[in-house]
Amino acid sequence: MRLSGSITALATPFSPSGALDRSAWKRLVDAQLAAGTQGLVVAGSTGEAATLDDEEYDWLIADTVARVAGRVPVLAGTGQPGTAKTIALTRRAAALGIDAALVVVPAYVRPTQAGLDAHFRAVADDGDVPVVLYNVPGRTGTDLLPDTVAALAPHPRIVGIKEAHNGQARMQALLALQGDGFSVLSGDDPTAARAMLAGADGTISVVSNIVPAAFRRLCDLSRAGRADEAMAWDAQLQPIHAFSGIEPNPIPVKAVLARQGFGHGLRLPLTSLAEAHRAQADDATRLAADLEGSCRARAA
Repeated sequence: MRLSGSITALATPFSPSGALDRSAWKRLVDAQLAAGTQGLVVAGSTGEAATLDDEEYDWLIADTVARVAGRVPVLAGTGQPGTAKTIALTRRAAALGIDAALVVVPAYVRPTQAGLDAHFRAVADDGDVPVVLYNVPGRTGTDLLPDTVAALAPHPRIVGIKEAHNGQARMQALLALQGDGFSVLSGDDPTAARAMLAGADGTISVVSNIVPAAFRRLCDLSRAGRADEAMAWDAQLQPIHAFSGIEPNPIPVKAVLARQGFGHGLRLPLTSLAEAHRAQADDATRLAADLEGSCRARAA
């Protein structure tokens, strides 16, 4: 497996009562595919996986696998604080048909680098599906260092890393590990163009929920090495990036998704976007529509 391009970490739509909005989910997946998204992540942190019950988690994966029907890779978030629980969830998702598991660094427990090495090897050995490492130190409290990634990358079932550390030196260290069996993916939207221009295979994105065609264009330009065009297009996306960080993810992007007709609100302990930011959400929604319209016009 070689993961690349524009991969969306899907938000999970809810109804006004807080139930899983299955109709909105189907429409969201269809909209992503129509816009050219090249991979989908189900039940990651953007998908509020921690708030999903077992039936919801299984349904989201099974429906997405069936709806996508092999057109793009489907990944599922399976990382848990404990290794045994991560293996069990990874096996469950594998049985539902995912192409790879996105396994985040264990949160809260703060393992050593040796512990991280042992954890990811155990999941790759016993999880029944390829594994993508996911490093996001701002959420987990632990940083998966490049030397540890280098030790893990040759494992035949470890097929890539989503790196949300936004430092240039970090990305350069990981790019040295790229190969036919190991993809390096940015996990930081504001610096994704820079990472891909440097050689990253693609991006697992939050903002592509609301600008899927525009983000696909950014990935295409960056991966083709068209630096001036990529950076000019990225400049148009920067207000979207800035808005997506105005409150913790996925609060801002779900405010725009609601305005686009995909679901309502979040589940506690996350709360809806503060009233003080509503005008900015309206601005982001208009900009998203303009950027997506521009991409549709180019494709016509």
